[in-house]
Amino acid sequence: MLANKPYVVGLTGGIGCGKSEAAAYLKTLGAAHVDADEISRSLTAEGGEALPEIRRVFGEAAFNEDGSLDRTSLGKLVFGNEPARRALEGIIHPLVQRTMLMRMDAAAQEGAKVVILDVPLLFETGMDALCDETWTLYLDHDKQVDRVVVRDGLTREQAEARVASQMPAEERNKRATHAVNTDQPIEKTRAVLEGLYRAAVKKAE
Repeated sequence: MLANKPYVVGLTGGIGCGKSEAAAYLKTLGAAHVDADEISRSLTAEGGEALPEIRRVFGEAAFNEDGSLDRTSLGKLVFGNEPARRALEGIIHPLVQRTMLMRMDAAAQEGAKVVILDVPLLFETGMDALCDETWTLYLDHDKQVDRVVVRDGLTREQAEARVASQMPAEERNKRATHAVNTDQPIEKTRAVLEGLYRAAVKKAE
């Protein structure tokens, strides 16, 4: 990393807890934003760097006839299959981390004081080691499931399975520097995030 390394905040949270909205708001405050999901999607888009290895490991069953990745089929192959999920993560995560480090360096060169590393699996992948502090967003379990049902058009059983597949909120909250409950009016959540961001800027200076 560069000598003028920005202050790095890891942002995480369970599915449906408002992480994307929080990241978008922090960008309006002036934070540089590095999005692990966006990087992952680019690595698996047409011509993406991860595709050859995914094809080698999972075969043509994970691809459409036109050669593009069939995300639905791949999801079915790995969901509930621990060895398959770990194999996929072993392909994707190192490439995502390398790209994130490059983007962090680019942000430093552009003079960013605070970089938000937006990573759903922040603690699971060990990326919290790259951060000066970490923030997690959380919700009451039932409200989290309700949001996922509405947002993704899933059955309650499917939404429960998605939530259960992630690290429990209690564990994330224990590990994070700050835990923010998003079960409140958006203005209040934004006020909390702005306070945390302003404090991070001061630490950067």
